[in-house]
Amino acid sequence: MKAATFMAPGKMVVKDYAKPELQKPTDAIIRIVRACVCGSDLWWYRGISQREAGSTTGHEAIGIVDAVGTDVKDVQVGDFVIAPFTHGCGHCAACLAGFDGDCLNQEAGGNGGYQGEYLRFTNANWALVKIPGQPADYSDEMLNNLLTLADVMATGYHAAASAEVKPDDTVVVLGDGAVGLCGVIAAKLLGAKRIIAMSRHADRQALAKEFGATDIIAERGDEAVANVMALTGAGADAVLECVGTEQSIDTAVKVGRPGAVVGRVGVPQKPEMNTNNLFWKNIGLRGGIASVTSDDRKILLDAVLKGDIHPGKVFTQRFTLDQVQAAYEAMDHRQAIKSLLVISD
Repeated sequence: MKAATFMAPGKMVVKDYAKPELQKPTDAIIRIVRACVCGSDLWWYRGISQREAGSTTGHEAIGIVDAVGTDVKDVQVGDFVIAPFTHGCGHCAACLAGFDGDCLNQEAGGNGGYQGEYLRFTNANWALVKIPGQPADYSDEMLNNLLTLADVMATGYHAAASAEVKPDDTVVVLGDGAVGLCGVIAAKLLGAKRIIAMSRHADRQALAKEFGATDIIAERGDEAVANVMALTGAGADAVLECVGTEQSIDTAVKVGRPGAVVGRVGVPQKPEMNTNNLFWKNIGLRGGIASVTSDDRKILLDAVLKGDIHPGKVFTQRFTLDQVQAAYEAMDHRQAIKSLLVISD
């Protein structure tokens, strides 16, 4: 089988591998239908973080169950499924509390190989999310919507849920990548009345507006804070931090009203960041790794199937697996908001 492989910063190739096999009774083998490139993949692609040369890549996919271990009862061969990156077991303290992104029984190295033809998926019995029917039953647009439920839409929703977005709230969303844009969708889904998106790029501003943003602020830093205050008076009820930089965290705290909650899903780009300013405004800080399986089952899959949300619009360029280098370059150069990889029918 073919799979995308990281060779060095800036260099992706497609290599041939043996088809993965079941290793544990809790495993499944998935034939990948669609996968994609994540913004977090750009960290090691750009050399900002480390990744082992020669490792397979990707952590978002939808596909067909090809084989299951003896302990896997909730899905069967032939089922169409979302393959979340979280691999929750469903029975540990974290999963039972609804935080499967922090599952206590995850296997090390589970996130790699999604950008390939087949994937060994661990904790398959609970973590996989069944989609009714088969890929042929859905439009191209709907398949893209379903793919976002493997990570990006669930992560945007996790930001909004962590920020405790409520009906009629004013919400600020920091970050205009796919996660931030899905955060706009999530804020609207949860009933926010005013959604202020921070974005400097016209294509992303337009999509944010389509997703439900009521206001756009293009400035950064103190100027952005001043503009939020001019729009809101006291600041936002909830803030979605979908970037992870020191400036973004600082801005998130400053644009929240006293007593606001910041929902943080941007992976931290520095080991230490000053959060002391939270104290002076009684601002809460929550968030982390998304609860993909939990939130897909609770609200997101149903919202997609009913046509209430259309997160697949974040895929603005499409590629075959053999074009994976171009897919990464498109995101690295901001030519694509998110790159889609069409693997099979």
